[in-house]
Amino acid sequence: MRKYVAEFIGTFVLTFVSCGAAAISGGIDGVLGILGIATAFGLSIVAMAYSIGNISGCHINPAVSLAMLISKRINGKDFVGYVIAQVLGGIAAAGLLKFVGSMCNPAITGLGTNGYKDASYVGLNMTGALVVEIVLTCIFLIAILGVTSKESFSSVAGLVIGLTLTFVHIIGIPLTGTSVNPARSFGPALLAGGEALSQVWVFIVGPLVGAAIAALIWMFLNTESENK
Repeated sequence: MRKYVAEFIGTFVLTFVSCGAAAISGGIDGVLGILGIATAFGLSIVAMAYSIGNISGCHINPAVSLAMLISKRINGKDFVGYVIAQVLGGIAAAGLLKFVGSMCNPAITGLGTNGYKDASYVGLNMTGALVVEIVLTCIFLIAILGVTSKESFSSVAGLVIGLTLTFVHIIGIPLTGTSVNPARSFGPALLAGGEALSQVWVFIVGPLVGAAIAALIWMFLNTESENK
């Protein structure tokens, strides 16, 4: 249960701080801009990695948990528990963000949701959004699987993962808002409703497919290296 609580807290912090940075700062054209928002996502991962990493591994992302399941680093029971905790953490964070936004003057209605077509800064279509999320998640997960594969990397793992999340956000924010995390996308979309909720399936399916591909690539590469 401690692991699941840690995953809830970690996903809550990631969603509230990072999606909040995007929403409250006014998005890409706002105070923080692309680099600022991307940095918020990266730093939240770094903070949580060194806070709860020794408890749950700091997945705080169903895509990460799926990759860990496929690569046999966690079992099915923990996978289900992690995903439930992560989704609830994302919803709770979005709820608090919506509450805080409602008390601003004027009220802030954005929740840092993802989207395509009119909801994309560059008008990316649905197919493009799906491809982007698959590719960016795959890149992100290969980095995670690699840096967590050896105990000797543990001291820098949080930094590597945070920096990787930052750089995938730099390219992804103008395209889709960058999900690479179904829990971070579902919570804000659920509370925002409308277009965000109707499009959220892309930001659930894309990251999960990307995570599965990353796990298979990593297992192939790791098997090849062991055979040499």
